[in-house]
Amino acid sequence: MKVLVIGGGAREHAICDAIYRSKTTELYAFMKNLNPGIAHLAKQYQLGQETDIAKVVQYAKSHKIDLALIGPEAPLEQGLTDVLQKQNINVCSPSQKAAQIETNKAWMRNLLQQYKIPGQLKYHVFSTTDDAEPFIEQLDGNIAIKPLGLTGGKGVRVAGDHFNGTAEAMEYIQQVITTKIGGAAQVVIEEKAIGEEFTLQAFSDGCTILTLPAVQDHKRLLPGDKGPNTGGMGSYSCADGLLPFLSKKEYDQGAYILSEIITSLRKEGYPYIGPIYGQFMVTKNGIKIIEINARFGDPEAMNVLPLLQTDYVELCQAIINQELSDFHIHMDEQATVCKYVVPEGYGYQSVINQPIHVNEQAIQNCGARLFYASVNQKDNMIYTSSSRSLAVVGIADDIPQAEHIAEEALSYIKSDHIFIRHDIGKKHLINQRIKHMDMLRAIT
Repeated sequence: MKVLVIGGGAREHAICDAIYRSKTTELYAFMKNLNPGIAHLAKQYQLGQETDIAKVVQYAKSHKIDLALIGPEAPLEQGLTDVLQKQNINVCSPSQKAAQIETNKAWMRNLLQQYKIPGQLKYHVFSTTDDAEPFIEQLDGNIAIKPLGLTGGKGVRVAGDHFNGTAEAMEYIQQVITTKIGGAAQVVIEEKAIGEEFTLQAFSDGCTILTLPAVQDHKRLLPGDKGPNTGGMGSYSCADGLLPFLSKKEYDQGAYILSEIITSLRKEGYPYIGPIYGQFMVTKNGIKIIEINARFGDPEAMNVLPLLQTDYVELCQAIINQELSDFHIHMDEQATVCKYVVPEGYGYQSVINQPIHVNEQAIQNCGARLFYASVNQKDNMIYTSSSRSLAVVGIADDIPQAEHIAEEALSYIKSDHIFIRHDIGKKHLINQRIKHMDMLRAIT
């Protein structure tokens, strides 16, 4: 079977790695940057903009692709799934309509409200700053401001973290509306949820979902969860599929919410096919929905896909044939710690086109996994771009061992112009999470 993966980041490298392990598959790739990890695995690849629908489809047709998987959100928003399907190519990714669950935050919130799905936050959509101010005051300024469309995980700003008071909130709202951050002159304002975030990823065939281990992502740039939001600096998961602060009951609540969203999309006439993930907050008042994404997370995909023992291509076929109710996923019961290497200045102004020296063999020998992200390969050298460069994943029986492996792997990556959040997966940071949730639960 010929399988095409669209996308050139670390998430897509992890997807390609999972597909490559399926012995009956020929892997093809279409990516905007020359990701050396994907290039090594693929039988053939082409460089190009992943939102150039015509070129992607032409490439798929010319290589007689049987199955396509779309990694990033932008091609989903452009309707790549729908166009490929019209060419009789199976796609294990959601349609343009179903992907609105991520690509249109107002549509997502309205859907949750319409179907009375639990975990909702108070929210409102605004087109002018005049209408927004009374709503902010109604919530005592405890709000999150979200551009309507896609911002690569960098557009959300939260009271107390990114701004203080109504005046600063209004300044950012004005910026979102006037410059159309996210693609629309609208903004979603939500009540601020207080607690601990976790990601729950799942596979959906439009009727049934199969969930994966919970992951906690660290989006803030600096140690101690300080600094600006990023696409994600690293993440971790536990061998039991939960998290140190997350109970089985709370995990199940997240899974129920995802299942209800899948049901609501089917009722709307937009059956959801492929990976989906919920970003949830454990609060003193239960699980709250922060956002829903129509794809794997990045970095969260790198925590779960290396643990997948089930043939990924067979799983995709079961999804497309709506056979997940009779399908079982086999995962290694191990902990993972993922840490990103980013270019110096990332989050502000990245230093680009700087060489990174990667000792792949040493990383493999220490038991870690290496996933290339937004780098370029030229003359057998790896160079930084403006986004995240690469990630390492430690896998072991528990988090301390996995974190130790990840740190050893990072020692084999050399550059004068990179930055790493070394505290991800460390005991003191995880203990802060546990203490925080214990405090919130005590309030109730």
